[in-house]
Amino acid sequence: MVMRMKVLSGVAFAALVLAGCTSTGNAPSAPVVLPAPAVPSASLGPKIDGPVLGPDGQCTVRAWGTATAIEPGITECDLVRLKGKPATDVLVGESGKGQREVQVLYSEPGGRELYFFVNNKLDRVVKP
Repeated sequence: MVMRMKVLSGVAFAALVLAGCTSTGNAPSAPVVLPAPAVPSASLGPKIDGPVLGPDGQCTVRAWGTATAIEPGITECDLVRLKGKPATDVLVGESGKGQREVQVLYSEPGGRELYFFVNNKLDRVVKP
């Protein structure tokens, strides 16, 4: 009985495969359309808390932060507020990891200061 079921299953499978191979001659086969994969919300870009600086060095929202010192972790707009003047130059970009990266340059009388932000958080400061 088991052997007979295996033979019938094999015959049924072969018939299905062969049925898919038959053609009517001139009729083109219909293209297979697959649904687009769902895009997880995390891949739509980094989640940024609070207002950020635009390429013009201006904060995108008037609401400023509450930081009291320039230290790692403050926001881009906090830096401008604490410095009391607009930045000399601002570069806004995105890393290969999908993170927002911003470089803020201040030309001070004593030299230049470069502030690096990742996802609106101060990562490091370079004072050459």
